[in-house]
Amino acid sequence: MRLLLDTVALIFAVESPERFTKRATAILQNTENILELSAISLSEIAIKAARGKLKFSAADTRRALEDLDLRVLPYTANHAFSLFDLPVLHADPFDRQIIAQALSEEIPVMTCDEKFSLYKGLKVLW
Repeated sequence: MRLLLDTVALIFAVESPERFTKRATAILQNTENILELSAISLSEIAIKAARGKLKFSAADTRRALEDLDLRVLPYTANHAFSLFDLPVLHADPFDRQIIAQALSEEIPVMTCDEKFSLYKGLKVLW
């Protein structure tokens, strides 16, 4: 299964894996799954780290990508155009872009953020 990790899922995987559900842990550990992280998440981590809201360096992020065997999913114009049709059920601009990307790619998102479940057609795993 191909799936997209939300930024918080990546951070939990590195800093507090005990916060994962048994289901989420099993999904992460299943080597048959294709795990992806949005390029948007990389931007979110960098911006929040620069503002002092997150203690996660570029080296930490690169190591996490490698350790979790994550592919980076580029953010395309098609993903951005999906935002025009996305209802405003969640105010966070990073999350809205990740949601639009997952819907465009037709892949589930791994997140503990309950607001993701408000979007019709989006499969949320946790």
